[in-house]
Amino acid sequence: MWVVLALATVSGCLAAFLALRYLTDQRALMAAEPKAASVVVAARDLTVGTIVTAADVHVVKWPLHATPPGYLGSSEMAVGRGVITPVRTNEPLLEGKLAGKGAGGGLSVTIPEGMRAVSVKVDEVIGVAGFVVPGTRVDVVVTLNQQGRAEAITQVLLQNVPTLAAGQFTQPDAQGKPQRVTVITLLVTPDQAETLILAANEGRIQLALRNTMDLATLEPRGARSGGLLRVGRDAPGGRSTTTAPRSGVTPDRAVIEAYRGGVRTLIKF
Repeated sequence: MWVVLALATVSGCLAAFLALRYLTDQRALMAAEPKAASVVVAARDLTVGTIVTAADVHVVKWPLHATPPGYLGSSEMAVGRGVITPVRTNEPLLEGKLAGKGAGGGLSVTIPEGMRAVSVKVDEVIGVAGFVVPGTRVDVVVTLNQQGRAEAITQVLLQNVPTLAAGQFTQPDAQGKPQRVTVITLLVTPDQAETLILAANEGRIQLALRNTMDLATLEPRGARSGGLLRVGRDAPGGRSTTTAPRSGVTPDRAVIEAYRGGVRTLIKF
């Protein structure tokens, strides 16, 4: 009997010891300060082209296990560099959001390597009533007049082209209002730059605003001035769609066709 009591006592003491040890470890874990890293964040909203100053940033503690890739650990790493993508207040400044040291600011730092910025003159029609703003995407449509050609032609020239700037604005209006400007700057490849400049000089270009989520590339047939109206078009099979009067019948006179004794007679009025 006493053996059973002894074993029970030892088991109880062991369980109590293990429980105490567990609680002690938990208190130690809760009391220990988690490891953290220094991360540079924006002190205010920073627009594209801004040169970062010491007043634009501050350093905060960030959980080490959750630090964003490419984060900056000190304000010196950000000051003097140009912003190439918009940064919001308290958002971390990452390497990918800033231009290299000494690159400066402005529009030029936002142009990816191998791309070009080309500005085109616009009016209310070409600029889609001011709704072609930075960050939107457009198709470029060119119309070549009849000079030296059989007919005028309109064709989609470039598709899904990003807009870098509207006038001197590199950011859209915060309320989404249209920006009425006279120049739109587009981001294109060198080949597209040649095509765009030639089209602007040889004809009239217009911008077709598209949904920024629509990345599809289509193959429109283009439009010709001779195909706008039905007059003169041929019906399938080569037959003319216009109806010519029958031979010997004047269109503006009434004609009655009569038969007497098998003889056909036309009576005109």
